[in-house]
Amino acid sequence: MPPPFRSYVLVSLAQIARNYRSVCAAVGPGVQVMAVVKADAYGHGALAVSRALIREGAKWLAVSSVDEGVTLRSAGIPGRILVMAGFLPQEREAVVEYDLTPTAHSLDDIAELDRMAAHAGQPLAFHLKIDSGMGRLGTRAQPAEIVAALRALRHARMEGLMTHFASAADFTSPQTAAQLACFDACLTELREAGIRADCVHTSSTNAIGYARRDAWHNMVRAGHALYGYVSPPRGAGPKQILDVQPALTWKAKILAVKDIPEGTLVGYGGSFRAPAAMRIAILGAGYADGVFHRLSNRGKVIAAGQIAPIVGTISMDLTTIDISHAPELKPGDDVTLLGTEGEARLDAQQIARVAGTISYNILSSISARVRRVYV
Repeated sequence: MPPPFRSYVLVSLAQIARNYRSVCAAVGPGVQVMAVVKADAYGHGALAVSRALIREGAKWLAVSSVDEGVTLRSAGIPGRILVMAGFLPQEREAVVEYDLTPTAHSLDDIAELDRMAAHAGQPLAFHLKIDSGMGRLGTRAQPAEIVAALRALRHARMEGLMTHFASAADFTSPQTAAQLACFDACLTELREAGIRADCVHTSSTNAIGYARRDAWHNMVRAGHALYGYVSPPRGAGPKQILDVQPALTWKAKILAVKDIPEGTLVGYGGSFRAPAAMRIAILGAGYADGVFHRLSNRGKVIAAGQIAPIVGTISMDLTTIDISHAPELKPGDDVTLLGTEGEARLDAQQIARVAGTISYNILSSISARVRRVYV
């Protein structure tokens, strides 16, 4: 029997495990794979996904915030947890208490981490992020300044050196090559000064998937790939080397079915006018659940194994579809918002193109009130 929820996602932990193994096989035994489970594992459920990845052999997990790391630790998740997007002053004690590995983004962060370790009376390992050209988080200090800051440490230790690429799937741009050159120059200067990092990582899913091997170093960060996606290349990219498949199917139940005559207006603002007599179904999911408002009168779902259009304006809790092709559908039946039914398929990248966004956004926007069911 289908789950009794008005909107739910089915998450295949076995597929996530297969995707993780595919990444490990692609990079080989000399490169460690850090599994990215931030943003509730891209909407798949961070606790269940983390447990599955730890069982699969993952030694490192990556989150965005201290709060995400604390949630995992409080649930008993072992292993190393890297907090990638910095820490606030009020979160310093939690970093130490919950054995999280922070990322430093500035010389001030490096000094603060040393003070935190001294106050805690225990060593503290951290990763240092270099802003190699994305212009977001990370230090833009010169290598000599970084060396001086690291040599001043007495209690904390730089365990990892990292950066993040802005355009790894864009083969019309030289940005990735320029970022890698900047990072490698810094890495070389640090090594020449006698400073070495145990973990060196610059590559996430796209740099893995398109075999940018010179950027793999001895660790990669796999996020989107774990959930079955690699961004499509821009320009003449090389063949994609990862064999991954989506792990999530999203469904919503039909709440009501009605027949409407030609000319009937549907939804807020009367944005759809029935061109002929038709049968419509109202689904128990709307933009508060993660169905993008921009899919109004543009998006599709799968109903009774066939693609069916969304009609009218998507509202907070409801979405209306045309089921004229499937008169047998009734309240309580499931409709697929994302996934596969027979030969019909809607994945996050297809939906993203219609919504004018990216597949990451589609997955991570599925709200907490949509129940997660693990299969």
